[in-house]
Amino acid sequence: MKTIYDGKTKTVLLEEETGDYYLFFKDSATGEDGMFDPGFNTVGGSVEGKGQTGLIVSQYFFELMKKHDIPTHYLGADIENNLMKVKAVEVPKLEFVLRYFTAGSMSRRFSLEQGIPFDPPYLEVTLKDDEQGDPLITERLCIMKGMLKAGDYQRVLDMLVKIGEVLREELENMDLKLIDFKLEFGFDEDRNIYIADEITPDIWRVQDKDGNIPNQIDCANMILKKIGR
Repeated sequence: MKTIYDGKTKTVLLEEETGDYYLFFKDSATGEDGMFDPGFNTVGGSVEGKGQTGLIVSQYFFELMKKHDIPTHYLGADIENNLMKVKAVEVPKLEFVLRYFTAGSMSRRFSLEQGIPFDPPYLEVTLKDDEQGDPLITERLCIMKGMLKAGDYQRVLDMLVKIGEVLREELENMDLKLIDFKLEFGFDEDRNIYIADEITPDIWRVQDKDGNIPNQIDCANMILKKIGR
């Protein structure tokens, strides 16, 4: 397969004979100096089996979204080889963030205590740019930069709220309280919207029933047990 893009935790691959696209889930995890945290933009280390676990969890949540009529780029998974087959969509370098409570970068940016609830949830859009620290970006700038077309910004945010409701309920059933999460979205030639990339503990922050916030490695292992894998 031809490598199209090599990211921190996944590689985008193209099978040239068929024109099919795949995501390869790596064992690397974001964090710093051996400490893992989904909020970091650097690789903190590697954990054997992390890629396969992430693929299993992502498969579970993509199929959950399908049950709720939320479109995703997921087409299938080859668990043994850490590969997820995906629909070819245009994915702008943006992350769409939903927050149910203050945490992480928001608390640091605005000097807010951790855990202040938002009702309705707080929505943000950030530019995926590690060198600039993933700055917040407005609809107008997204359109000016050619990353979105008029109307796309709000349509994605509306879908993000719906996704949050599904994720929040499912994680509550697993005794996990959803604090915040971020997603990437893709567009087809008709500007239909799809959840892209992944749905794993790499994209959210949760709190367990004891009040602890598990890192993405521990959270993924907890979920594996919950779904019987």
